Amino acid sequence: MTRMSLLSHPMFLGFEDMERIFERAGKAGTDGFPPYNIERIAGGESTNERLRITLAVAGFARHQLEVIVEDRQLVITGRQADDHAGDYLHRGIAARQFKRSFVLADGIEIERADLSNGLLSIDLVRHEPEKTVRTIEITSGG
Repeated sequence: MTRMSLLSHPMFLGFEDMERIFERAGKAGTDGFPPYNIERIAGGESTNERLRITLAVAGFARHQLEVIVEDRQLVITGRQADDHAGDYLHRGIAARQFKRSFVLADGIEIERADLSNGLLSIDLVRHEPEKTVRTIEITSGG
């Protein structure tokens, strides 16, 4: 039996990738660490929409963080080595690893990433697509 979805309707030509994107978004980490904000920021003179994702990554150094874009997915990874050398009386701050993913729409590009005061800020810009009108010539068969 084939699985039917809203995007398999014949009016949605070429939207097969969207279903895979929704599945990927559903599988993204939902453990809540690290906490993050997504905000719309002023674009200045540009009419392009600008967004900022800010993650609370206190305790992570720049070399322990990785920000990559792969197949329209922004992936932020943090890796800390567990410090077994210390003689702790209490250990409440654990070395932790995380992987946080965001699915990006067409036209969204990463502008920059900045680490300051334990906050990793990633600025994104959504470029307005050019609106084009094209007339298709109709030929007669034969």
